Amino acid sequence: MKKSYFIIGSLLVSSLFMSSNVMAAGRDDPLLGMLLIDQFEWRGGDGDDPFVWEAQGWIGKDLNKFWFKTDGEVTGGETESAEIQALYSRAIAPFWDAQVGWRRDIRPEPNRDWLALGVQGLAPYMYEVDTALFFGKDSRVSARFEAEYEFLFTQRLILTPNIGLNMFSKDDPEVRIGSGISDLELGLRLRYEIRREFAPYIGINWEKVYGGTADYRREEGRNVSDFRVVAGVRAWF
Repeated sequence: MKKSYFIIGSLLVSSLFMSSNVMAAGRDDPLLGMLLIDQFEWRGGDGDDPFVWEAQGWIGKDLNKFWFKTDGEVTGGETESAEIQALYSRAIAPFWDAQVGWRRDIRPEPNRDWLALGVQGLAPYMYEVDTALFFGKDSRVSARFEAEYEFLFTQRLILTPNIGLNMFSKDDPEVRIGSGISDLELGLRLRYEIRREFAPYIGINWEKVYGGTADYRREEGRNVSDFRVVAGVRAWF
């Protein structure tokens, strides 16, 4: 009988110890979230001056998160391009997440839906990298690579060069996109952090389209490259 009491007591102590560990683990890995508005800017140059946004956010714990991403451009009151992504993200290495989910191109029309598979994180030498493959209808495949780096002149004055590249496996005449390398974007932005969470900036941005996408632009009488001065704000919460 004493042996039975000892076993039962041991089990109770063990269960309480395990419960306290679980609760402690929960406290050590709380539910957190962040919203980053990376670009919220006016771009001035030849022709109409577009307004551009790029933002992303997440909510979750250390290993598992839900990510939301969006970017787009409005010119002359009309939305030229707009995209949203909803992703499940899993930490696979220090500073690196694997992501899977859904992307929708809202503009230009018709809408396009994609399965998104990507990785996002901090590469050696502190380069921020976001790269993904997208799989759509009719065997369409798209690839994207984005990277940026921050040069700190002071704790508040920061220069950020960035690069973005999109590629497509096949022509999509309905949305005026050609196969191969579709577009390349290079930017340079200098921001001043009034607070860490809020920083106005100025800079320059250059874009160029290639291949079939460039042919579509020429047919429409549009330029295949575009250089602009930018001014905007960056904020996170």
